[in-house]
Amino acid sequence: MPVVYIEDIARYVGQEVRVRGWLRTHRSSGKVQFLTVRDGTGDLQAVVSKGVVGEEQFAQSASLTQESSLILTGTVKADKRAQGGYELEVTRIEPIQIAEPYPIQPKEHGVGFLMEHRHLWLRSSRQHAILRIRHEIIRACRNFFDDRGFVLVDAPIFTPNACEGTTTLFQTDYFDDKAYLTQSGQLYSEATAAAFGKVYCFGPTFRAEKSKTRR
Repeated sequence: MPVVYIEDIARYVGQEVRVRGWLRTHRSSGKVQFLTVRDGTGDLQAVVSKGVVGEEQFAQSASLTQESSLILTGTVKADKRAQGGYELEVTRIEPIQIAEPYPIQPKEHGVGFLMEHRHLWLRSSRQHAILRIRHEIIRACRNFFDDRGFVLVDAPIFTPNACEGTTTLFQTDYFDDKAYLTQSGQLYSEATAAAFGKVYCFGPTFRAEKSKTRR
């Protein structure tokens, strides 16, 4: 029996498959429970019927908390009412880990709270979408330069001085010497351009400037 990713679920309509992921939402309607499961590639609605899985498995499903990890076995069905147009009719539930109470609730949270729980915030639909879009933009930029014969070079993140003659530097200690987080890969790119000709740098840069200004 294949273990499938949710993004590929449309290829398995009518087949029995296994899906591994985390529980995003859970709601019950008498003898039927509806689970929304995510696996990093997408979300899938899973339908758990007491008459199909039995009393014990149905109770297991009811005890699952948000972000619990699990493996579901079932048959893929096309259903326009379901998110993504497909759902899984569950025949077996395998809880892997029951999650502790999830601290991020569907309400307004402060930035400080969200950054403190950044590892969990990344699992939200919004943050997931932002990082997916960022990934696609970076891939498009790299493809643009790669297709035109440019060579990617990685500039050092630690530098001994400023490259743009400014005071907006993050200073750190580096083996008893002063070092700074780089503001730009410009100087290193100029050096490598003399070796490779066409080069580009896609590394991170850091500036000790206020992020919330009118500029």
